Amino acid sequence: MSDAKRQDIGAPDVAMELTEGNATPASAKPPVRQVPRRMRHILSLDDLEKAARRHLPRPIYGYVAGAAEDSLTRTDNRQVFAEYRFVTRVLRNVSGRSQATELFGHTYAMPFGIAPMGISALIAYRGDLQLARAARQLDIPMIMSGSSLIRLEEVFDANPGMWFQAYLPGEPDRIAALVDRVARAGVGTLVLTVDTAVLANRENNIRSGFSTPLRPSLRLAWDGMVRPDWTMNTFLRTLWRPGMPHFENSYATRGAPIMSGAVMRDFGRKDHLDWGHVGQIRRQWKGRLVIKGILHPRDVLLAREAGADGVILSNHGGRQLDGAVSPMRTLPAAVEAAGGIPVMMDCGIRRGADVLKAMALGAAFVFVGRPFIYAAALAGAEGVAHAANLLGAEVMRDLGLLGVSSPSGIGEDQVVRLQAGSMRSG
Repeated sequence: MSDAKRQDIGAPDVAMELTEGNATPASAKPPVRQVPRRMRHILSLDDLEKAARRHLPRPIYGYVAGAAEDSLTRTDNRQVFAEYRFVTRVLRNVSGRSQATELFGHTYAMPFGIAPMGISALIAYRGDLQLARAARQLDIPMIMSGSSLIRLEEVFDANPGMWFQAYLPGEPDRIAALVDRVARAGVGTLVLTVDTAVLANRENNIRSGFSTPLRPSLRLAWDGMVRPDWTMNTFLRTLWRPGMPHFENSYATRGAPIMSGAVMRDFGRKDHLDWGHVGQIRRQWKGRLVIKGILHPRDVLLAREAGADGVILSNHGGRQLDGAVSPMRTLPAAVEAAGGIPVMMDCGIRRGADVLKAMALGAAFVFVGRPFIYAAALAGAEGVAHAANLLGAEVMRDLGLLGVSSPSGIGEDQVVRLQAGSMRSG
């Protein structure tokens, strides 16, 4: 990708000086495009959630931010990173450091990508396209969700390097039809999410008034009225231009509309899925196959034996089984079981230090979800670029402070796990 094209959206190696000590190489040129006005107060990924809460209607924000039951797993996804500390190296000449990271034969500009997030086009105007365009110009991977509201073929046109994540329906004929559609679109990487055998208990959705499809009500109308920016520039703009969104990619054919008083969404017979279905897909699918939603090392081994090219450790952002462990807790054992195929992970990553802690324990790559869709809701593709640049700047800075020149250069000997009772700051 040319320097001019990267500067158009602010690639990591041309990120502007955000704070003192930002590790932008001396050879980098200033970016052409400035930070969007409404993103200038965003200094970290956590800031995005606070801003999005003020921007999004209560049900939409509740859907994105929420988790299952008591949010124990979502809490653990953040807590686990606080349990690790770095052991730095010094006098290592890190002037030539780079965060470029190779995965599946492609060298990405940063060691993280955009995780799949459902109904993105209801959260941000044409959300999947905003994420796809930003990812393409930043040269990072973007995984499109099977619960998306824009046809995968249209998103592929915007970013031919996108990965597609499928929620398998459970019936072999419907699986085959969906896989065939993804192949015809030209997608090169198919991601199977396998941790949704049954629907989770998301009480927060009920409390916030969210459902799929959304049910028209006076309360829903009021929630939209008190968030006029989202209502005018996302919801009504969507209805005026592309029209009422539908679940476009759950199956080979169009699914339910996002808003309906009568239509029920079809979730298929997912509790019938087993490793035999993965074998069926592997025989049919000629592209790269990644399995997402694994936590147990034994399942990593089974995925490799089934022909997976890689796995993504994930607990679905705490949105499925409450009480499931963070992927960080099983990462080293999973890498050992993987036998050489890439082990990636998501869940809870908010800082450059989190990225590098995961890679020190063996992760080949990591993915970030909620912050990027918040950024898209606030400022479209430029907002996503700003969020990615914040995280990328932290990675570059932390590499220098760690005394290593690349993410692959940090080893397990540079992180230590704190003992219980010793995790106080001070």
